[in-house]
Amino acid sequence: MYRITTALLFSLHLLAPAAAVAGAANDPGQKCDGSTVQIIECLKALTAESDKRLNKAFETAIKASTPMQVEKLREAERLWISFRDADCHFFGLGEGTVAGVAAAQCLLNLTEARTRELEGIGNQ
Repeated sequence: MYRITTALLFSLHLLAPAAAVAGAANDPGQKCDGSTVQIIECLKALTAESDKRLNKAFETAIKASTPMQVEKLREAERLWISFRDADCHFFGLGEGTVAGVAAAQCLLNLTEARTRELEGIGNQ
């Protein structure tokens, strides 16, 4: 049962990301192909680009928030970072070299999702 559950979670976590790898960082032509190491490095680079966008969206969301909301948004961001890191670390502990790809993909997916969420706050 454990292997089935882990495999199912792993599969679900990787299904949505396939589109993210193909169109990450707002570049529909960007793909991460090659060896496992090359894919991981590519995903890390895409995550770094997404992280820049995330930071900009966070600053915009802070400016768009009321003074009472600012501290809660900062708190939520700190908690989100802890969640993201723990969640993706879980995938990195899987078996085989694909675990590194899964962890890197997780970081990219969650960073892009949080960025879209924060951009929504800043655009209200």
